[in-house]
Amino acid sequence: MQVLVGIAGALAVLLVLWEAFETIVLPRRVTRHFRFTRLFYRWTWLAWRELVGGVRDRRRRETFLSVYGPASLLALIASWAVMLVVGFALLHWALEIGLRSTASYRGFWTDVYFSGTNFFTLGLGDMTPTGPLGRFLTVIEAGTGFAFLAVVIGYIPSIYQSFSRRETNITLLDARAGSPPTAGEMLRRYASEGGIGALNDWLRDWEGWAADLLESHLSYPVLCYFRSQHDNQSWLTALTAILDTCALVLSGVDGVARRQARLTFAIARHAVVDLAQIFRTRPVMPPADRLSPEQFARLRKFLTRAGLTLADSPDAQRHLRELRDIYEPYVFALAEYMQIRLPDWMPAAERADNWQTSAWGRIIDAAAPAGTSPQDDHF
Repeated sequence: MQVLVGIAGALAVLLVLWEAFETIVLPRRVTRHFRFTRLFYRWTWLAWRELVGGVRDRRRRETFLSVYGPASLLALIASWAVMLVVGFALLHWALEIGLRSTASYRGFWTDVYFSGTNFFTLGLGDMTPTGPLGRFLTVIEAGTGFAFLAVVIGYIPSIYQSFSRRETNITLLDARAGSPPTAGEMLRRYASEGGIGALNDWLRDWEGWAADLLESHLSYPVLCYFRSQHDNQSWLTALTAILDTCALVLSGVDGVARRQARLTFAIARHAVVDLAQIFRTRPVMPPADRLSPEQFARLRKFLTRAGLTLADSPDAQRHLRELRDIYEPYVFALAEYMQIRLPDWMPAAERADNWQTSAWGRIIDAAAPAGTSPQDDHF
């Protein structure tokens, strides 16, 4: 019995240390099927999503969903610590290390208490090992706890730095593509302001953003659960709007170079597919066409008023359909899993951008389009 308990304790310690190494230190995607971290996030997210799904108010539901990312990260670290403490306690109990203690009771929970004081390097001194094996195990546990806490302390700031880099471009997209961002609105604004040539530079910036998103979110998938400051913005919404824009350009928009759109489309689609593999969201086509023939006709008129000509030949439409087919199933599956609403191809109505609103519902931009109405938002 003691041998089995000792083996279980050693396996628990090694498993948690390996999980922490893969999650925090290893800078690449882990393909191993059984992982405590993957199971932890999948089941806790599904449970939290189901619980929050009963909240009818959209803003309140988004607030609850935004709590999950940071809270799950702290819960995961806490669960690792508990498993390590219990694992070392099992080793202490199995090896029957001698303890000099001021307490009269001696049992498994005493070993758990002793293990906890060692792991967190409290150094209370009310219990001390008397044999060489116990002292050796105590030193190993104290060193493990110190290293674990040091790695965690360095891990959390890197997570928030990656989150901050991601959100910077999402915030910049607000004034360039609307709130929420749409491909049609992005092309319209660049064209109407005489800056359609600058779209190349902006797509080049988004190529770098998508590459950074791919690298950081594959290494730290928990970032996908971190939601943006505003309810109508998200990393998936921005990525989809950029893919939509590139698809329109590649299918034929006069005056826009296609080479940069092709490069941006490639890395953005790569990010979407790899993240879908991380969360094992099988690609499925949306139940409703995001760009029906009627909507496409309205989009052409919308861009024509801004001075852009969108190709309408059968070849162009077929090319646009082919481009959409290689990314829309993935973004739709991710949106369903993450509970994120995908953007339309063009704004449904004249609306103020996030930067044009305040908590009092006033439009602070004197140059805002006529007929705009303050947008529901929060600070």
